[in-house]
Formats: sequence, C-alpha cells, structure tokens
Amino acid sequence: MTTQIVPLTRKEFQSDQEVRWCPGCGDYAILKVVQSLFPTLGIPREKFVIVSGIGCSSRFPYYMNTFGFHTIHGRAPAVATGLKTARPDLDVWVVTGDGDALSIGGNHLIHTLRRNVGVKILLFNNRIYGLTKGQYSPTSEVGKRTSSTPVGSLDNPFNPLTLALGAGATFVARGVDVFQKHLTEILTQAAAHRGTAFVEIYQNCNIFNDHAFAYMTNKTERANQAIYLEHGKPVVFGDNQQLGIRVKDMRLEVVELSDSVTAEDCLIWDETNPVLATMMAHQLPPGPTPVGILRRVEGAPFEESVQAQIQHEIDAKGTGSLEGLLHSGDTWTVGA
Repeated sequence: MTTQIVPLTRKEFQSDQEVRWCPGCGDYAILKVVQSLFPTLGIPREKFVIVSGIGCSSRFPYYMNTFGFHTIHGRAPAVATGLKTARPDLDVWVVTGDGDALSIGGNHLIHTLRRNVGVKILLFNNRIYGLTKGQYSPTSEVGKRTSSTPVGSLDNPFNPLTLALGAGATFVARGVDVFQKHLTEILTQAAAHRGTAFVEIYQNCNIFNDHAFAYMTNKTERANQAIYLEHGKPVVFGDNQQLGIRVKDMRLEVVELSDSVTAEDCLIWDETNPVLATMMAHQLPPGPTPVGILRRVEGAPFEESVQAQIQHEIDAKGTGSLEGLLHSGDTWTVGA
C-alpha cells in the first residue's frame, strides 16, 4: 500500500502561541515568509527544528509549530551544531539577532561557519538591542546615540557578510524583511544548500531604531538603492535599469548606463568568486546596497564528515562498548 503524503500549509506551521512582538516589528514579516516557505520544502514537519538564543528574534521557536530550542545568549550555533551532528536527518534552522550572534555569540558563529555545519542561520539585523530597550549593538553605526552611548558610539560596526565570508562560509546572502518575494527566493535556495547557509536579514525595529534601512525600503527609492544579485547576469539596477556596477582599478563603482556604457560593460555576477563577494559585501549604506546571494560554493557538510569518521572506526575496530571504554587505559581502584 502506498502512503499518500498530505501537503502541508502555512497554518500548520503556526503555533498556538500569541505572537508578542511590538506592532509593526519587521520580525512579523520574516515569520510569515518562514511559515509560508516550510510547507513547500517537502520535509515532514517533525523534521524541522528552530534553535534560537536571546533577543526579540529569539522568540521565533515559540511561534513555529515545529520542534525548537530557546537556548542561552549567543549559544544557538553551538547547540545547533551538536544537534545537526547527532541527528543529520533533521532540518536545523538558527534564528538570531545582530547582538546575540555578533557579540557574546561571535565565537560560536564563526566556528559553525568554518566547519560548514548543515544548518541555516538567519541573522536579523536591526542595528540595535531591541529586547533590552535600545542599547547600541555590534552593527550600530559610528556616532549612534543610544541609552548606552548617549554622546555617540565610537565602535566601528561589524559587517556580518564580510565576517561570514572571512570565516569561510559556503553560502552567504542578504535579504530585507519587507522584500517578501525576494526573501522567500533566498531562503528557498538557502534551504537547498548542503552546509551552512548564512542569511543576513535587514529588519526594522520601529521602537528603538526606526527607519534604519528606510533608504532602501522606501517604495520611491528602493529601485535605485537595492542591487539585486543574480548569478551569471550583469549587475544592473534602478527603476529603469539605468544604473550598473563595474570594476575599475580593482574597485566597484556605480555607473549610469548610456550609449557609451552599457550592461555589457557591467560586472557579470559570479557567486563562486570570493574576491567579488568580499568587494560587493563592502557596498554598504547609505549608498546602493546588494541583496541576494553573494557566495555559494559546494563543500562537505561537517556532520557528514563526522558520521563517516565514526563509521570508519566502527568498521575497523567494531562497535565497542561503554563498559570496555571505562575499564580501558589507565585505571585504578580507590580504597575504602
């Protein structure tokens, strides 16, 4: 008898918990995308696990009708690594924020990336600590006035994309909370990636850092400010596709297309080129900013290598036993 798989819907991924983010928070938009995406992946609901740390974004597991862990501050990548290594069959997603991932969790994040653990990391970047009421974060711009930097931040901010690229991530992308269709496309490709998929998501905190990315989310300006990257296609953008990116003197520059400078003169995007990815990652606000996939290459997932190593030892030495292990090597008896 053939068992027919019943298609899932977004409603089946919505938990019975009241969503408790501030009205207007960008987290709602991201939650909607993820809840709508998961039913399309063809994965049983019980195979999904959402792992989070601490912060507004880290409430995510409560709102997903899947398995989940709400872990401690910054440790979500470490917990997710252990879970995916022990249970490679699970589809593990990490939800974290710019403070959670890049401050106390920075060390765990870079090691997850360099190991190429098969988890999907969604980093919500609103450039502020929202849950603890508006202190500056590792991605806040220089000069940012907050409750913890009343006369302006002196710290140079982290660039999450260059950090991920420097750690050797095999999939690096950026989306925007309100670019729903585009974000869905990015996360669909992230879900299909073997290894760590790192996606920074620009997300608005309308209470403590409103309009942080308004220059590229404003409907009248977004066409001229968002550079959509597509592998194998020239990098052109603008409301009439009148702008482009080209390489000149080993730098990227924005050019206006004309009879003398056409799309053929523009950079052809290659997501396998690490140099181009790093150069493009440095295109930051307030100028035109890239969204899409900056880097995607194949690499052996960490959990597959671990499982293969374990199996090799079993084949060579047998399954062994815990009792035998405890009584092997240097042992001694403690007298009464």
